Amino acid sequence: MARDLALGAGVRCVIYLDYQATTPLAPEALDAMLPWLRDQHANPHSAHAAGRKAKAAVEFAREQVAALLPAGGRVVFTSGATESLNWAIKGASGELVTLATEHAAVLDTVSAESRLGRNQTVLPVDCDGLVDLPMLRSMAWPDTGLIAAMLVNNEIGVVQPIAQIAEAAHSVGALLLCDAVQGYGRVAIPAGCDLIAISAHKIHGPKGIGALWIRDGVTLDPLLHGGDQEGGRSGTLSPALCAGFGRAAALMAERREADAAHVERLWERAIGRFGRDWHINGSTTYRYHGNLNLRRDGLDVARLMSDLRDIAFSAGSACASGSGRSSHVLRALGLSEAQARSTIRLGFGRYTTETELTEAIDRIIAAAEAQQSIGEIAA
Repeated sequence: MARDLALGAGVRCVIYLDYQATTPLAPEALDAMLPWLRDQHANPHSAHAAGRKAKAAVEFAREQVAALLPAGGRVVFTSGATESLNWAIKGASGELVTLATEHAAVLDTVSAESRLGRNQTVLPVDCDGLVDLPMLRSMAWPDTGLIAAMLVNNEIGVVQPIAQIAEAAHSVGALLLCDAVQGYGRVAIPAGCDLIAISAHKIHGPKGIGALWIRDGVTLDPLLHGGDQEGGRSGTLSPALCAGFGRAAALMAERREADAAHVERLWERAIGRFGRDWHINGSTTYRYHGNLNLRRDGLDVARLMSDLRDIAFSAGSACASGSGRSSHVLRALGLSEAQARSTIRLGFGRYTTETELTEAIDRIIAAAEAQQSIGEIAA
């Protein structure tokens, strides 16, 4: 989906290829939100008629979100996946096990808990970005309370064997926390999960709302204290955000096959245009095809992004942009610092057209080749 970008005195159309960072808001989700933003202002936790009407909208949205999750649990709305992951990790007991390629919201929270005295184990991955299951099983001790693993990696799109990881967790009495932010509605979530974190703005919903699915029988210490509006989570919910999240989730269910087929066409178009100088990072077998993370040796990504300011793509995770650090995910694959810094990520989906994807890729390739030519002349 092309967007307008103001540059100086003019306006340039932007080709948006950063779906892992955030997705365009679905028009249907916006329509679901507008009445609650414009005309309705009641607190959904109030007992009067207007409050009950707002609560009904929240509960309808909760059902829509839950429809894409396993049975036998409850959906608790949060401010986003970061809160959900923090709550799951801090609210569970016992030692923590996770993977080196997890999102910072997991790794940083695990690290913070370790400074408070909880033992942690961060497992390496292989060159494809996949966990070593025998190693995981050997490191899951009886004192392990929680294993956290991402379904679809946000940087490289690799799909972890969540069902087998859940089995390893349960074999020692631990819980399995699945970060399903990138996979929710796109990749099947195994029934063995105990906790599942999701986010609205990754599925064409609004920013500022997510959820934590909690299996029946699992209890967590509260992260936020106050009115306990969500049964373990305190804070006034926004009916508008809930409605937008619910409609976006319903669209993911309604359009599942069409969206998947469209992403496959885009993937085939993309990999067919990049030549031998470009290398895909991570497994090409166990992967979500709406994420194309690839490198070209010697590529100056910062310069590439500056040259192509009307194409929105990423040099890595948006959550780490500006940190000055290369991607911890790419380094975990065994890539060198130079290789990690020569990597770009293209994310595409429902509103990306084949024409704009082709144009963007051709311009990226041309700009990269121009860099190489200048480098050869300078040498």
